[in-house]
Amino acid sequence: MRLLFLLFALALGNAAHAGGVERLKAFIAGARTAEADFTQTVADKSGRVTQQASGRMAFARPGKFRWDYKAPYEQVIVGDGDRLWLYDADLDQVTVKQLGDVIAGTPAALLAGDNAIEKYFSLKNAGEGGGLEWLEAIPKSKDTSFERIRMGFKGDVLVQMELFDHFGQRTTLKLSHFLRNPVIAPSRFTFTPPKGADIIGE
Repeated sequence: MRLLFLLFALALGNAAHAGGVERLKAFIAGARTAEADFTQTVADKSGRVTQQASGRMAFARPGKFRWDYKAPYEQVIVGDGDRLWLYDADLDQVTVKQLGDVIAGTPAALLAGDNAIEKYFSLKNAGEGGGLEWLEAIPKSKDTSFERIRMGFKGDVLVQMELFDHFGQRTTLKLSHFLRNPVIAPSRFTFTPPKGADIIGE
C-alpha cells in the first residue's frame, strides 16, 4: 500500500512539474503567434561581453517571423515564409535568400517552425536554474551556426534563450512583455527594400 501511494505521489509530481521539453511542446501547440521585447547579449569564450542589442520580435507559425533591432543599431530580419530578408540601416543594404532549410537549425525554427520540431533538433530536459525550467536543443544538421541552444521557461512562457556557437561564443536572448496569440497584421511579415538600398542575393 505504501509503495502504491509512493508511485501515485511520483506520478502526480511528474504531471505537475513538467520538464523543459514538455514546456516547449506545449508552447508550440499553444502559440500560433507571439510578440515580445528582447535584449541580446553576446559573450566570447572567456565570458567577456562583446555585443549588446535590444528590440522587438514577433512570429506567426509556420515560417514567418520578424526581429526589429532598435539599439544600438537598426537592423531588421524578416522571414516571410518564402524568403529571408536582412536589412542593415547603417549600410543601407539588404541581403535576401530563399528561406528553405536556412532556418532549420536556428532559434527561428524553434520559435516559428512547424510542429515537427524533433525533425531538426535532438531535445532533452536540462533541469531547473535561475527559477526557470530548461531544455537543450542540439541541431541535427551540421550546417548551422549553432552547436546547441538552451531555452528557459517560466510556466508556459518562454523567458530566455542561450545560443552557443562553434567558436565558444554565447548569445543570450531575454524576452519580456510576452504576448501569446496576439493578432498580427500579415504586412508585418513582408519586407520591401527601401528605395536606393543595395540588394545582395536573389
